[in-house]
Amino acid sequence: MRGTGSGRDHHGGSGDRSAVTRNTLRQQIAEALRDEILAGRLPAGRHVTVKEIADQYGVSATPVREALVDLAAQGLVDMEHHRGFQVHPFTLDDFRSMVEARALVIDGIFRSDPERLQGPTGRALASVRRRAEEAGRASRAGDLDILIGYDLRFWRELGSLLGNPYISDFLDRLRVQCWAFAVPYLRREPDLKGRLWNGHNALVDAVEQRDPAAVQRLIADYNDHSLQLLEKVMHDG
Repeated sequence: MRGTGSGRDHHGGSGDRSAVTRNTLRQQIAEALRDEILAGRLPAGRHVTVKEIADQYGVSATPVREALVDLAAQGLVDMEHHRGFQVHPFTLDDFRSMVEARALVIDGIFRSDPERLQGPTGRALASVRRRAEEAGRASRAGDLDILIGYDLRFWRELGSLLGNPYISDFLDRLRVQCWAFAVPYLRREPDLKGRLWNGHNALVDAVEQRDPAAVQRLIADYNDHSLQLLEKVMHDG
């Protein structure tokens, strides 16, 4: 990544290109830092500065500051007055509340409209199933690095079938935060094979069959499994 210079903002001029480039950098840096948090390489409580990140990626301060503000809006970092930013330290109570919120939203959706799931097209369903297969393989193998990305993509694409982008974005944010909390504890485990939830394919089958009761049951199982696993890991540790 490289920083961009400023320019005069005339019709289609260098100012427009500079703004587009800066926004692209902003998104790229935000995604890179989010991945670092989800991988546990930026641990909870870690303090970072705009200069540190700008030097690390070889870019100017502006897109870095904007990226960190975006991550703060997602609840992944906290802005500290005159000190920069800190990776947000989630607690087990936070995790319990996030899992509860996920469950309540999904339950509310299907209570108000049991037929809420839109009939997916062949292409959309094929894409979700590919994510499900990759997530399932990584889950069974206990490979967190591969699982996290596919799991988030799977739920994001599946959530789009609800037809409400606000709900989908809210649930995606909760899942990112849940992973940010869970990863450091899960990495302490010597072997995660067979211990991670792998009902992705079964959930796609239920969606394809337009079976709201089965969809609810599988999502409830996912939420319960997430909470029970983290509580056990933390208790054993």
